Amino acid sequence: MTTKDLHNNIRAKRAIAAQTVGTTGTGRTSPVLDVRGYLAREFVINYGAITSSTAVFTVLMTESDATGSGFTSVGDDDLLGTESAAGIAAGARVSESTMNVTKRLGYKGLKRYVKLNVKSTATAAVPISASLILGFPTMAPVAT
Repeated sequence: MTTKDLHNNIRAKRAIAAQTVGTTGTGRTSPVLDVRGYLAREFVINYGAITSSTAVFTVLMTESDATGSGFTSVGDDDLLGTESAAGIAAGARVSESTMNVTKRLGYKGLKRYVKLNVKSTATAAVPISASLILGFPTMAPVAT
């Protein structure tokens, strides 16, 4: 069996730099991310140690044809997975399930630009980060 070349066929973009979210209602929003030239788009969201069993993390993906305005929520038909599954619900904390976990959310819509927002009800600081993985480029290999 031969291996496949993933390295030259994806591009990773930082969506949300590693940082803490801790004040109730605080969110972190990615910059506008251009997905043109890629047929597959997947957000990867990393959550650190969440100590509060009442903390909730909600995820919202928005899309637009322009960089400055007109961003609207992505419809469920254009998502791969769900925003609720990409978030963290209240409850007992279990490593690799509801804390210290990586979640993902895909986009199959036709808009050129996307943004990701992760909002918290945590009162203690929780580290999060997110990346956008772009795949199936229209021109390969992808420059690093």
